[in-house]
Amino acid sequence: MTREEAWNLLTEYNQEPFHLEHAQIVEKTMMYFAEKLGYGEEKDFWGIVGLLHDLDFERFPEEHCIKSQEIMRERGVDERIIHATASHGYGLTVDIKPEHQMEKVLFAVDELTGLIGAVVLMRPSKSVQDLEVKSVKKKFKTKGFAAGCSREVINQGAEMLGWTLDELIQQTIDALKTFQD
Repeated sequence: MTREEAWNLLTEYNQEPFHLEHAQIVEKTMMYFAEKLGYGEEKDFWGIVGLLHDLDFERFPEEHCIKSQEIMRERGVDERIIHATASHGYGLTVDIKPEHQMEKVLFAVDELTGLIGAVVLMRPSKSVQDLEVKSVKKKFKTKGFAAGCSREVINQGAEMLGWTLDELIQQTIDALKTFQD
């Protein structure tokens, strides 16, 4: 699947600017991690997984990570993409466990990129470029802040990767710095 094909599929099921922006942020974050973790030759594949991870969320929120599998299979999408995108709903909507490091990264950064984005909006600079881990951790501990971003999932993702929460936050900030602002 090409990036263009993935984008066309995504925009067939998603029109909300927020969802499209989130998909692109996760796409670019996944590409960064592919390079950083030694999977550079799979960078585009990781990006497509990031782009399509919430394919069904806008139209089918009650069947998130379930309906997307059906949609992608009908289109003949690679089973690796289907498994990877569905696995980010592990323990929430599906029992498909993240196995590959790419799937674990997706699981960990999906919610975290949203939380970091919310933190950035509250900053005077409105920039990720001067963001520090301690600022994210402070908001992470505030339950009402960006309440839709699951702290449990972020912690579980860091654990799956064998990273501390601070390491996950710092590496995700580093990823976002490469393409935001």
